[in-house]
Amino acid sequence: MNASLPMRLLAAAVLFSTTSAFLPLSAAYAQDGDKPKVALVMKSLANEFFRTMEDGAKGYQKEHSDQFDLISNGIKDETDTSSQIRIVEQMIVSQVDAIVIAPADSKALVPVIKKAMDAGIKVVNIDNRLDQDVLKSKQLDVPFVGPDNRKGARLVGEYLAKQLKSGDEVGIIEGVSTTFNAQQRTAGFKDAMEAANMKIVGVQSGSWEIDKGNAVASAMLNEHPNLKALLAGNDSMALGAVSAIRAAGKKGEVLVVGYDNINAIKPMLKDGRVLATADQYASKQAVFGIDAALKLVKGESTGAVDGVIETPVELVTKP
Repeated sequence: MNASLPMRLLAAAVLFSTTSAFLPLSAAYAQDGDKPKVALVMKSLANEFFRTMEDGAKGYQKEHSDQFDLISNGIKDETDTSSQIRIVEQMIVSQVDAIVIAPADSKALVPVIKKAMDAGIKVVNIDNRLDQDVLKSKQLDVPFVGPDNRKGARLVGEYLAKQLKSGDEVGIIEGVSTTFNAQQRTAGFKDAMEAANMKIVGVQSGSWEIDKGNAVASAMLNEHPNLKALLAGNDSMALGAVSAIRAAGKKGEVLVVGYDNINAIKPMLKDGRVLATADQYASKQAVFGIDAALKLVKGESTGAVDGVIETPVELVTKP
């Protein structure tokens, strides 16, 4: 009996070693405790905006590799809320120190974020603000790091209005309607259009996607032959609108504006297919959030005012 004890201990050690080798990278990091582990959870990486966000975060971590480790993840499309919830659950199991999240839905992500915070994980909200009423109902304080989307959309809308005449018909292609940033951009577009006395003939969701933006734009063009402009809640939907206008044989007759200033939109700004967009500095969005998360991990103040750390947004027109 006694002779077999060392063998059992050796077998257990080998099993532990083998099992550890197959742990997720983040779980392995959780055991050394040297550096904070920050998880960046984004929306669709099919959207150039979030790829740029991820690249910026990875570049920042590389420059500050002695200060924190980064785990980045995203979902396949912007409406895949359940997959994003699963990613957050995986990060809880992996025992990360902080989560920086651009939520696919302003309400649906709150319960799993509460679960993360109950586990001692610091959470910072970027890009799309979580619903404040739902957060309050669960007694959560989650700082939001991002731009004033309403202000940015209003800047774009005001520039567009200068190219139109009072009473002209315009349509708004909204992002995912349950998201705060989509609602705020639509509100900003409406602010500008109503102030300039434009006629808003429709507001429909294009779900942030090129194809869906194209379908909405095509329907609006067919339904409203006198349409003079389309205001898209992001540049992906603006790309779809440009294609719809070309297919309808109305190139140069219907103006298009977007939001995000992704690389794909820049040639269109140059040749006039897109009149304007807003730059909210995608490459810096996650970086701002990571900095706030690291402060929380250290027990420092983030400097948030009323729960918000506002970041820049600027009008972008023809270069």
